[in-house]
Amino acid sequence: MARVAIVTGAARGIGAATAERLAADGFDVAVLDLDEAACKDTVDRITETGRRAIAVGADVSDAAAVDAALSRIAEELGAPAVLVNNAGVLRDNLLFKMSDSDWDTVMNVHLRGAFLMSRAAQKYMTEQKWGRIINLSSSSALGNRGQANYSAAKAGLQGFTKTLAIELGKFGITANAVAPGFIVTDMTAATAARVGVSFEDFQAGAAKQIPVQRVGRPEDVAHTISFLASEGAGFVSGQVIYVAGGPLS
Repeated sequence: MARVAIVTGAARGIGAATAERLAADGFDVAVLDLDEAACKDTVDRITETGRRAIAVGADVSDAAAVDAALSRIAEELGAPAVLVNNAGVLRDNLLFKMSDSDWDTVMNVHLRGAFLMSRAAQKYMTEQKWGRIINLSSSSALGNRGQANYSAAKAGLQGFTKTLAIELGKFGITANAVAPGFIVTDMTAATAARVGVSFEDFQAGAAKQIPVQRVGRPEDVAHTISFLASEGAGFVSGQVIYVAGGPLS
Protein backbone atom coordinates (compact mmCIF):
# COMPACT_ATOMS: atom_id res chain seq x y z
CA MET A 1 0.00 0.00 0.00
CA ALA A 2 1.33 3.42 -0.96
CA ARG A 3 2.37 5.89 1.68
CA VAL A 4 0.33 9.07 1.94
CA ALA A 5 1.68 12.60 1.57
CA ILE A 6 -0.02 15.89 2.41
CA VAL A 7 1.02 19.06 0.61
CA THR A 8 -0.47 22.34 1.80
CA GLY A 9 -0.91 25.28 -0.52
CA ALA A 10 -0.94 22.73 -3.34
CA ALA A 11 -3.41 24.30 -5.75
CA ARG A 12 -0.63 26.01 -7.71
CA GLY A 13 3.05 26.90 -7.83
CA ILE A 14 5.58 25.07 -5.67
CA GLY A 15 2.83 23.17 -3.86
CA ALA A 16 1.29 21.79 -7.04
CA ALA A 17 4.68 20.83 -8.47
CA THR A 18 5.55 19.08 -5.19
CA ALA A 19 2.27 17.19 -5.04
CA GLU A 20 2.78 15.94 -8.59
CA ARG A 21 6.39 14.98 -7.94
CA LEU A 22 5.52 13.02 -4.80
CA ALA A 23 2.79 11.23 -6.73
CA ALA A 24 5.38 10.32 -9.37
CA ASP A 25 7.53 8.98 -6.52
CA GLY A 26 4.72 6.60 -5.57
CA PHE A 27 2.85 8.50 -2.87
CA ASP A 28 -0.90 8.97 -2.70
CA VAL A 29 -1.42 12.68 -2.17
CA ALA A 30 -3.79 14.93 -0.25
CA VAL A 31 -3.81 18.23 -2.15
CA LEU A 32 -4.72 20.78 0.51
CA ASP A 33 -5.51 24.44 -0.02
CA LEU A 34 -7.78 27.10 1.42
CA ASP A 35 -10.10 26.70 -1.58
CA GLU A 36 -10.88 23.03 -2.20
CA ALA A 37 -12.19 23.70 -5.72
CA ALA A 38 -8.86 25.30 -6.67
CA CYS A 39 -7.15 21.93 -6.06
CA LYS A 40 -9.01 20.20 -8.89
CA ASP A 41 -6.39 20.70 -11.60
CA THR A 42 -3.59 19.35 -9.41
CA VAL A 43 -5.70 16.36 -8.36
CA ASP A 44 -6.69 15.63 -11.96
CA ARG A 45 -3.08 15.67 -13.15
CA ILE A 46 -2.15 13.19 -10.41
CA THR A 47 -5.08 10.82 -10.89
CA GLU A 48 -4.45 10.73 -14.63
CA THR A 49 -1.13 9.03 -13.80
CA GLY A 50 -2.91 6.29 -11.86
CA ARG A 51 -2.09 7.50 -8.36
CA ARG A 52 -4.74 8.38 -5.81
CA ALA A 53 -5.27 12.00 -4.81
CA ILE A 54 -7.96 14.01 -3.06
CA ALA A 55 -8.65 17.72 -2.80
CA VAL A 56 -8.97 19.02 0.75
CA GLY A 57 -10.12 22.53 1.62
CA ALA A 58 -8.85 23.83 4.95
CA ASP A 59 -7.52 26.96 6.61
CA VAL A 60 -4.21 25.77 8.06
CA SER A 61 -4.33 28.47 10.73
CA ASP A 62 -7.61 27.07 12.14
CA ALA A 63 -7.02 24.22 14.59
CA ALA A 64 -10.46 22.67 14.18
CA ALA A 65 -10.21 22.79 10.39
CA VAL A 66 -6.77 21.16 10.51
CA ASP A 67 -7.93 18.34 12.77
CA ALA A 68 -10.96 17.72 10.55
CA ALA A 69 -8.78 17.70 7.44
CA LEU A 70 -6.33 15.19 8.93
CA SER A 71 -9.15 12.89 10.01
CA ARG A 72 -10.66 13.01 6.52
CA ILE A 73 -7.30 12.32 4.86
CA ALA A 74 -6.62 9.37 7.15
CA GLU A 75 -10.06 7.94 6.39
CA GLU A 76 -10.06 8.49 2.61
CA LEU A 77 -6.38 7.93 1.71
CA GLY A 78 -4.71 6.49 4.77
CA ALA A 79 -2.52 7.69 7.62
CA PRO A 80 -0.19 10.48 6.44
CA ALA A 81 3.52 9.68 6.38
CA VAL A 82 4.81 12.85 4.68
CA LEU A 83 3.79 16.44 5.38
CA VAL A 84 4.95 19.36 3.26
CA ASN A 85 4.07 22.67 4.91
CA ASN A 86 4.02 24.93 1.88
CA ALA A 87 0.92 27.12 2.42
CA GLY A 88 1.85 30.77 2.49
CA VAL A 89 0.74 34.32 1.81
CA LEU A 90 2.41 37.68 1.26
CA ARG A 91 1.50 40.95 2.92
CA ASP A 92 4.59 42.94 1.97
CA ASN A 93 5.17 46.46 3.21
CA LEU A 94 7.87 48.56 4.78
CA LEU A 95 7.82 48.39 8.57
CA PHE A 96 6.35 51.85 9.13
CA LYS A 97 3.45 51.03 6.80
CA MET A 98 2.91 47.42 7.90
CA SER A 99 -0.43 46.91 9.64
CA ASP A 100 -1.20 44.59 12.53
CA SER A 101 -3.23 42.54 10.08
CA ASP A 102 -0.30 42.32 7.62
CA TRP A 103 1.84 40.87 10.41
CA ASP A 104 -0.76 38.55 11.94
CA THR A 105 -1.97 37.09 8.64
CA VAL A 106 1.53 36.07 7.56
CA MET A 107 2.42 34.65 10.98
CA ASN A 108 -0.85 32.72 11.21
CA VAL A 109 -0.57 31.02 7.82
CA HIS A 110 3.16 30.28 7.82
CA LEU A 111 4.05 29.63 11.45
CA ARG A 112 0.79 28.74 13.16
CA GLY A 113 -0.23 26.74 10.09
CA ALA A 114 2.96 24.68 10.09
CA PHE A 115 2.62 24.14 13.84
CA LEU A 116 -0.99 22.97 13.65
CA MET A 117 -0.42 20.72 10.64
CA SER A 118 2.73 19.19 12.12
CA ARG A 119 1.12 18.59 15.50
CA ALA A 120 -1.84 16.85 13.87
CA ALA A 121 0.24 14.80 11.42
CA GLN A 122 2.88 13.60 13.88
CA LYS A 123 0.26 11.54 15.71
CA TYR A 124 -0.04 9.31 12.66
CA MET A 125 3.70 9.32 11.95
CA THR A 126 4.69 8.28 15.47
CA GLU A 127 2.27 5.34 15.27
CA GLN A 128 3.88 4.26 11.98
CA LYS A 129 7.41 4.86 13.33
CA TRP A 130 8.16 6.64 10.04
CA GLY A 131 7.59 10.16 8.83
CA ARG A 132 8.89 13.13 6.92
CA ILE A 133 8.04 16.75 7.73
CA ILE A 134 9.30 19.30 5.21
CA ASN A 135 8.75 22.98 5.84
CA LEU A 136 9.04 25.68 3.19
CA SER A 137 11.30 28.46 4.38
CA SER A 138 12.78 31.06 2.01
CA SER A 139 15.93 32.98 1.24
CA SER A 140 13.96 35.88 2.74
CA ALA A 141 14.68 34.31 6.13
CA LEU A 142 18.05 36.05 5.81
CA GLY A 143 16.28 39.42 5.58
CA ASN A 144 14.49 41.17 2.73
CA ARG A 145 13.33 44.76 2.42
CA GLY A 146 9.57 45.12 2.72
CA GLN A 147 9.13 41.67 4.25
CA ALA A 148 9.63 42.01 8.00
CA ASN A 149 6.64 39.72 8.55
CA TYR A 150 7.52 37.13 5.90
CA SER A 151 11.23 37.10 6.82
CA ALA A 152 10.44 36.60 10.49
CA ALA A 153 7.98 33.81 9.72
CA LYS A 154 10.41 32.00 7.42
CA ALA A 155 13.28 32.33 9.91
CA GLY A 156 10.92 31.04 12.60
CA LEU A 157 10.14 28.00 10.49
CA GLN A 158 13.83 27.12 10.48
CA GLY A 159 13.97 27.06 14.29
CA PHE A 160 10.69 25.15 14.37
CA THR A 161 12.12 22.59 11.93
CA LYS A 162 15.25 21.99 14.00
CA THR A 163 13.20 21.49 17.14
CA LEU A 164 10.90 18.99 15.42
CA ALA A 165 13.98 17.07 14.29
CA ILE A 166 15.19 16.84 17.89
CA GLU A 167 11.83 15.84 19.37
CA LEU A 168 10.62 13.43 16.70
CA GLY A 169 13.81 11.70 15.58
CA LYS A 170 13.41 8.79 17.99
CA PHE A 171 10.12 7.93 16.27
CA GLY A 172 11.70 7.54 12.84
CA ILE A 173 10.55 11.00 11.76
CA THR A 174 12.82 13.51 10.07
CA ALA A 175 12.15 17.25 9.78
CA ASN A 176 13.87 19.51 7.29
CA ALA A 177 13.32 22.88 5.68
CA VAL A 178 13.72 23.90 2.06
CA ALA A 179 14.45 27.56 1.47
CA PRO A 180 13.84 28.62 -2.14
CA GLY A 181 15.44 31.66 -3.69
CA PHE A 182 13.87 33.31 -6.72
CA ILE A 183 11.23 30.91 -8.05
CA VAL A 184 8.80 31.81 -10.84
CA THR A 185 5.39 31.71 -9.13
CA ASP A 186 2.32 33.88 -8.69
CA MET A 187 3.94 35.19 -5.51
CA THR A 188 7.05 36.49 -7.26
CA ALA A 189 4.85 37.97 -9.97
CA ALA A 190 2.99 39.83 -7.23
CA THR A 191 6.27 41.12 -5.83
CA ALA A 192 7.26 42.43 -9.27
CA ALA A 193 3.93 44.23 -9.53
CA ARG A 194 4.41 45.70 -6.05
CA VAL A 195 7.74 47.24 -6.98
CA GLY A 196 6.43 48.40 -10.36
CA VAL A 197 8.58 46.23 -12.64
CA SER A 198 7.38 43.92 -15.44
CA PHE A 199 7.67 40.27 -14.47
CA GLU A 200 9.96 39.57 -17.45
CA ASP A 201 12.36 42.34 -16.42
CA PHE A 202 12.12 41.23 -12.80
CA GLN A 203 13.18 37.69 -13.75
CA ALA A 204 15.98 38.90 -16.01
CA GLY A 205 17.37 41.14 -13.29
CA ALA A 206 17.24 38.33 -10.75
CA ALA A 207 18.95 35.85 -13.10
CA LYS A 208 21.95 38.15 -13.44
CA GLN A 209 22.49 37.97 -9.67
CA ILE A 210 22.24 34.17 -9.48
CA PRO A 211 25.42 32.14 -10.05
CA VAL A 212 23.69 29.57 -12.30
CA GLN A 213 22.37 32.52 -14.35
CA ARG A 214 18.72 31.56 -14.35
CA VAL A 215 15.70 31.88 -12.10
CA GLY A 216 14.22 28.86 -10.39
CA ARG A 217 11.12 26.88 -11.29
CA PRO A 218 8.69 25.14 -8.93
CA GLU A 219 10.09 21.81 -10.16
CA ASP A 220 13.53 22.75 -8.79
CA VAL A 221 12.07 22.93 -5.30
CA ALA A 222 9.94 19.82 -5.80
CA HIS A 223 13.04 17.75 -6.67
CA THR A 224 14.68 18.68 -3.37
CA ILE A 225 11.52 17.93 -1.41
CA SER A 226 11.31 14.59 -3.23
CA PHE A 227 14.74 13.64 -1.88
CA LEU A 228 13.92 14.71 1.68
CA ALA A 229 10.68 12.69 1.57
CA SER A 230 12.46 9.56 0.37
CA GLU A 231 13.47 6.45 2.26
CA GLY A 232 17.09 7.24 1.51
CA ALA A 233 17.00 10.58 3.34
CA GLY A 234 16.48 9.00 6.74
CA PHE A 235 19.80 10.30 8.11
CA VAL A 236 19.16 13.89 7.00
CA SER A 237 17.24 15.84 9.64
CA GLY A 238 17.12 19.32 11.09
CA GLN A 239 18.65 20.80 7.94
CA VAL A 240 17.86 23.93 5.97
CA ILE A 241 18.59 23.50 2.27
CA TYR A 242 18.69 26.64 0.15
CA VAL A 243 17.44 26.02 -3.38
CA ALA A 244 18.64 29.28 -4.82
CA GLY A 245 21.08 28.68 -7.67
CA GLY A 246 24.09 29.57 -5.54
CA PRO A 247 25.34 29.99 -1.97
CA LEU A 248 23.51 32.20 0.48
CA SER A 249 24.59 33.23 3.95
